[in-house]
Amino acid sequence: MKKSGQKKQRILGIDPGFGRIGFGIIEGSGRDWKPVAHGCIETSSKKGFIERLEDVHTVLKYIIKKYHPTHSAVEELFFYKNVKTAIDVGQARGVILLTLREAGLPISEYTPLQIKQSITGYGRAEKGQLHRMVRMMLGIKKAITPDDAADALAIALTCGASFKMEYMGSK
Repeated sequence: MKKSGQKKQRILGIDPGFGRIGFGIIEGSGRDWKPVAHGCIETSSKKGFIERLEDVHTVLKYIIKKYHPTHSAVEELFFYKNVKTAIDVGQARGVILLTLREAGLPISEYTPLQIKQSITGYGRAEKGQLHRMVRMMLGIKKAITPDDAADALAIALTCGASFKMEYMGSK
């Protein structure tokens, strides 16, 4: 139920990666969130590194233009065993953040622990638990695939929960 003073938001959640970047868009306020769209931006391994970064930028701009989010949320980088992968993902994340900023979107950032805590109530929850809760919270019957898209919806929901906390704190 929407309370007065809470306006509807449309949040674009991003699960950064390099070969595959998850995105999820939700709309609503408070505890009432509905899925708008979700999927992945995939870059071709046949292209050079810089061309792949350019593809991320171009497709993300298209998603923003198509769905008109009012806010964005991005997962912070976590631990990577492979340093090369961490560097590539870090550079892609930089492109993502710049694209969101260029679009004039406010950006919130969350760690994997914060996302799991927000969605499941337990910061060390397994991916399966997280994805089941996302489906339940958004009323999605079928499994969300690929996992990167489900993670992106979890990031968007975490952002939505922070709006609720900010609203409650301002009263």
